[in-house]
Parts: sequence; C-alpha cells; structure tokens
Amino acid sequence: MKQTLRSLAEKVGCRLVGSGSVTVTGVSSLQSANKESLVFVEDAQHLETALASAAAAIIAGEFAADAAAKPSKPILISAQPRLAFARAERLLAGAESHRMIHPSAIVAATAKLGKKVAIGAGAIIGERTKIGDETTIGAGSILGDSTGVAAGDGVVIGSHCSIDANVTIYPGTVLGKRVVVQAGAVLGSAGFGYVKDSETGRYERSPQIGRLVIEDDVEIGANSTIDRGALDETRIRRGAKIDNLVHIGHNVLIGENVIIAAQTGLSGSVIIEDNVIMGGQVGIGDHARVEAGAMLGAQCGIPSKKVLRGKGVVFWGTPARPLREYLKELAFLSKSAKSAQKKLRRNNEQ
Repeated sequence: MKQTLRSLAEKVGCRLVGSGSVTVTGVSSLQSANKESLVFVEDAQHLETALASAAAAIIAGEFAADAAAKPSKPILISAQPRLAFARAERLLAGAESHRMIHPSAIVAATAKLGKKVAIGAGAIIGERTKIGDETTIGAGSILGDSTGVAAGDGVVIGSHCSIDANVTIYPGTVLGKRVVVQAGAVLGSAGFGYVKDSETGRYERSPQIGRLVIEDDVEIGANSTIDRGALDETRIRRGAKIDNLVHIGHNVLIGENVIIAAQTGLSGSVIIEDNVIMGGQVGIGDHARVEAGAMLGAQCGIPSKKVLRGKGVVFWGTPARPLREYLKELAFLSKSAKSAQKKLRRNNEQ
C-alpha cells in the first residue's frame, strides 16, 4: 500500500527531514532495498550504509539528527526506530483487500456478522457466532458449534481480528479486538481433567464447561492450544504474545503484555502476572504462580504450587532459580568434578 513519507511520518509519530512527497510501498533490509523501500537503523555506525543503499527513505534514531541536516535521502527520526519501523510495516501492508464470504463457506443462520467481514473457502461459522467489523476468517477454520445441536454460548470475535487458516475455536470462547490467531491453533478445547474411580482404577472426565476469554491485542502462534476453564474461565489478558506450539491448560490466567516463547507448557490453574517473559520449552506445574516482571530462561521448570517472584530477575534451570544462583551451582559442581578427577588420577598412580 503506497504511502507518502509525510503521511507515514504523521501516522507513526516520526519527525521527517527531507522530502515528504517521496512514496514508499514496503519495508526491507538494507541488502534487499529498492527505490520504493523503507529501511531502518538503530545505531550511527550503520547510518552511512543506509544512506548509500537503494532505499527510498530511512527510519533512524535521534543519533541521525546531525546527519539529517543535509541528507542524501529522507530520514524519519524516532526515539524508538524499531517500533516506528514495525508500525510503518503494518501500515504499508494494510492494503484494502477485496473482502468477501467465499461461496464454499458455511455460515449458520443464527450467526451475526459485522461490516466488511471476510470468510475464506471451506470455513464454518457455527450457531450463535458473532464476528466484529473487518475481521478476517481464514480458509478451513471452524468457529463455534457447527452441528446446530449443542446449546449454550457461541463464539464471539471482536473487530479487526485476523484468524488464519484451519483454526478451531470452540463454543463459549470470546476474543477481543485486534486479536491475531495463526494457522492451526485450537482455542477453547476441553481441559485435561480426570477423576479416578478407586474401585475400578479407571479415569473419568471431570467437568470442563467453563469458557475462554482472550482480551484485546493478543497474538497466538501457529498450532498453539488454549483450554477453556473447567467450571469458570481461562483468561489471556490484553497484549499477551504467545508463540507457536504453546499449550495453556484450563483455568490459567495470563497477565497483560506477557511474552511466551515456543513449546512452553502451562498446567491447569497457573497464574502468570503482568510483563512476565518466558523462553522456549518452559514447563510450569499446576497452581504455580509467576509474579510480575520475572524472566524465565529456556527450559525452566517450575514445580506445582511454587511461587516465583523477582521483577527483572532472570531465572534458569529446574527447579527454576535466579540465574546467578544457578551459575554458582554449576561452578561448584564443575570444581567438585575436577577435584574428584584429580583424586582418582592420584589413586591410580599410587
């Protein structure tokens, strides 16, 4: 979607130096830039390279203010150039597509669609589903009760959401505005809850009749799964970003602006407070709590009912403990191993 630099600078909050009539159509790296590309640099050492590139314009930090006196090409100056670049990319990629409901899509008579809703080929929009304005549903996705038999609530999806191909969203799931769900994700499925019959030794499913609520501006990666609450709800709060292949169990509460990397698994009734960051393959036992601002390194393990606290503290290992403590333990073990090896060699020499 073509934009003039003047218009783009106003929309992303940059200070423009140079011609505002120059147009750009997309973003790129310095190496692949062309005469309609917008690029960005975060430090002064790459500014000259950017100015010499084929790009039409540059987004840069305040360090570019001096060079911008007589720039060889327009510069959009921002205190947060990477953030401005990300916002510019979304604007440039936001060309108005031809929004339609594909003839092969099935939309229940009780479903309610907002304005400019797009529904892809083979998608099924079940009974009592509500979809907000300008939301896109990808090909092969299934929303809500597709049989018309089940009673209860349908799916509710807010405006300006993007649901990719082959996503399954169970009845009773609520999505806010601007939610992004990548291909293959499953939202609102039954949780993993069973009761053992002490007489027969067999397991029977315990009730999984709650709902799943996903608030505004959440993004969910491909093939991730989020269970509904057992009796009440599972909730993902505003701005959380969830990577691919993440599993979130029933009754979990994820706070605002939480980051969860790929292959992480959260057991039932876990609480993750605001602004927590998790690396890949983190595993958290049931009823554990991670307090606000903690950072969990890759493959951290948190036992059931454990409370982990420490804003800005990096945790590592299993069971998870502060990185400094973890490294001290490794150093001690390494020293002990070397000492044991020396002692063994002396014994063998005697």
